[in-house]
Amino acid sequence: QVQLVESGGGLVQAGGSLRLSCAGSGRTFSTYIMGWFRQAPEKQRELVAVITSGRVTHYEDSVKGRFTVSRDNAKNAVFLEMNSLKPEDTAVYYCAARMGTGRFDYTPSYDYWGQGTQVTVSS
Repeated sequence: QVQLVESGGGLVQAGGSLRLSCAGSGRTFSTYIMGWFRQAPEKQRELVAVITSGRVTHYEDSVKGRFTVSRDNAKNAVFLEMNSLKPEDTAVYYCAARMGTGRFDYTPSYDYWGQGTQVTVSS
């Protein structure tokens, strides 16, 4: 069982930065694939970034070069550094955990989800 708690969201102007954190529980945290997703109003939840247990990373095209995902297994934590934020990045951001193989963007494959943190980027 893994419990996830996000923090670090807020209101920021376009061009600004935020750093999201996801604190996890469980002795096997380091073995999980960790994903960051976001969901804007009236839109489907979409993958933003993924980091595997081996620290291989994958990013959605619109955030490449602006967002960086990292993890600190000693602290059971995953981070999402977001730079050059745009109004279209406004959404609730969720972290999620899964094991196994398959498409990173397949949301039903993730077993554990946090409650989400709101990110609002003003123009």
